[in-house]
Amino acid sequence: MLSKTIEDALNNQIRIEAESSQIYLAMACWAEVKGLEGVSNFMYAQSDEEREHMLKLVKFVNERGGHAKISQLAAPNVTFNSFKEMFEKLFEHEVFVSQSINELVHISLQEKDYATHNFLQWYVAEQIEEEAVARTILDKINMIGDDKGGLYLFDRDIENLTVTTAATDTPQ
Repeated sequence: MLSKTIEDALNNQIRIEAESSQIYLAMACWAEVKGLEGVSNFMYAQSDEEREHMLKLVKFVNERGGHAKISQLAAPNVTFNSFKEMFEKLFEHEVFVSQSINELVHISLQEKDYATHNFLQWYVAEQIEEEAVARTILDKINMIGDDKGGLYLFDRDIENLTVTTAATDTPQ
């Protein structure tokens, strides 16, 4: 059974994950109309992934005797000055989500809700990966600079980007 404190905190995270999905959907749309097909496909996939994260939380809250609440979402930014700015915003947002997950873990320990604490460890590892991907993308963008050929290759290659982190790396 979830405490009211945990239920409220998880419902807040449900909203954050839903807003994340919307943010990445808006980024996908912006990239698509700019002719960045690879970037848009990457962002569409990110949007779907964030929705899956939200649904995982919804199911957890409901299965633990709480009531997942679907709330109004803040409208995402729909325009960017450059694809670099867009990815900087993506990184900033992932850092924000990581902080929110960390606060959830803290609350679960304060409440002595070890089932929720255990459940949240998946999100902790996921955020390590999300931040690493965003950093890797920004590193590549910084290497490209203003080179249009580099942007073309980046747009083509981003759909296949994989980043292995300490949290996801499994020993052989």
